[in-house]
Amino acid sequence: MLRIAIDAMGGDFGPRPIVEGTIQALHSAKKEFHALLIGDEDQLQPLIPSYLKDRITIINTQDCIQMEESATDALKRKDSSIYQAVDLVREGKADAVVSAGHSGATMSLATLRIGRLKGVSRPAIATLMPTLNAKHALVLDVGANVDCKSDHLVQFAIMGEAYAKDVMGIKNPKVGLLSNGEESSKGNEITKEAHKKLLKLDSFVGNIEGNNIFDGSVDVIVCDGFIGNIVLKTSEGVADSITKIIRHNIKRSPVAIAGAVLMRKVFKILKKQVDYAEYGGAPLIGIKGCAIISHGKSNSKAIKNAVFQAIAFSDSSINTHIETQIERYQKG
Repeated sequence: MLRIAIDAMGGDFGPRPIVEGTIQALHSAKKEFHALLIGDEDQLQPLIPSYLKDRITIINTQDCIQMEESATDALKRKDSSIYQAVDLVREGKADAVVSAGHSGATMSLATLRIGRLKGVSRPAIATLMPTLNAKHALVLDVGANVDCKSDHLVQFAIMGEAYAKDVMGIKNPKVGLLSNGEESSKGNEITKEAHKKLLKLDSFVGNIEGNNIFDGSVDVIVCDGFIGNIVLKTSEGVADSITKIIRHNIKRSPVAIAGAVLMRKVFKILKKQVDYAEYGGAPLIGIKGCAIISHGKSNSKAIKNAVFQAIAFSDSSINTHIETQIERYQKG
């Protein structure tokens, strides 16, 4: 049975939504798992129904890394909830870790304590983006590596392709390199150098521009963490602003209100596609295990879906495939 370690103290709203999301996942997961909740036992125990006591284990710890603290502090605080959760994976006592806490601390600890896969220079954070064809595109890196070399971008492409195949179920994913033009001559020096190296991958379709992230033309988008994080935050901001603009204008017109009633289903679909809670979290790809980094403002639904991501990742052969493909690329 899979064992999922969950940092129960890291989110912005305390342990309640994290525990509730874990319980929802236990009820509805397609594959049975055992939940390891790491945090203050006095706070966690009252939130767990008695009939689930045999499917949830609490690892008691009082310390928690706060959002305003430095990520480097996490390396020294061995009693913190995220340190304990990551070490369960390191020691083989858990198959994956899920945290809505300090993302920098989660990333640093997972990379240093669990370790990188053979051949991987830098793990990458990946996130799903909605597309016009009702599917999703995987973007990486979105924040783990601000400065990258061309070889790092190549590895991101290999890791993203493996994730698309093994976890997302895409048989022949298309990989694109994010640039300021489709031509191979476009981009900065690192992007142009990466483009030449990526031509060795059968899945690589060339440069793409920002609008291609959402049009469904590619399945995996590769960029450095600086650009990727801006793309992620901009997308979240646009989605939130569009929703508010629609609501504001609907209230100003009786005709618009009537139209909105008729389009409730459309609005519901739109909300679902842009809601981060539907995706749960972002996997850190390239480590010897699985770490899912969730939004600090995650509600119970987001935590449930983050656990689902952890299960899908842990139940796949993605890490083996990444090591194999990187070795093949380096030899070829």
